[in-house]
Amino acid sequence: MITMYSEDDFLMLSGIQHFAFCKRQWALIHIEMQWEENERTVQGKYVHKKVDNPIREVRKDVQVIRSMHVSSQQLGLTGRCDVVEVLSNAEGKIRAVHPVEYKSGRPKDGCCDEVQLCAQTMAIEEMMGVDIHFGSIYYNETRRRLTVQIGKDLRDKTIKLSEEMHSTFKHNVTPRPRYGAWCKHCSLEAICMPSVTSADKSVEEYTLKQMRD
Repeated sequence: MITMYSEDDFLMLSGIQHFAFCKRQWALIHIEMQWEENERTVQGKYVHKKVDNPIREVRKDVQVIRSMHVSSQQLGLTGRCDVVEVLSNAEGKIRAVHPVEYKSGRPKDGCCDEVQLCAQTMAIEEMMGVDIHFGSIYYNETRRRLTVQIGKDLRDKTIKLSEEMHSTFKHNVTPRPRYGAWCKHCSLEAICMPSVTSADKSVEEYTLKQMRD
């Protein structure tokens, strides 16, 4: 049975990218309302500056919609798509819809960017009554689009993550961190303190190490 969320229970769609990358990072931002900037977050804002303007352009048979508001009752998520390209035929009937997510860096290990794109895609399908099989992620560092197939495995993963997000938010829980090399790139490292609070390292062990050092 498919769960359908009410608007009062909607969470931020962009948060699913944080949740897929690090559940603790998501909780610090969306439950504890913590935020710090670093070079990467500033670069991200710069990249999104152009696509954050909610405008429509028509290029031949393609309508380009920037900063399109979307929501999904199935996922319980709401937010904005950076760019949605709507292709129409001569009669004005929609032939295809192609969402494009903008990112400041380069392709990452893992699926966090793909999951965000998939959530946007599923929201567009709900709202427009269309089927979408592909989307793109534009990486500013490589200045290229990466085509992503929106298949069953990715959709199932997106649904599972959205359910976990809602459960974590409902229970008001901030997960303990998984300490790793990725932590040094996170703007919340000083707030999170993963080297102290990670599940595989006790505070006592950390304190003893600091005393030895």
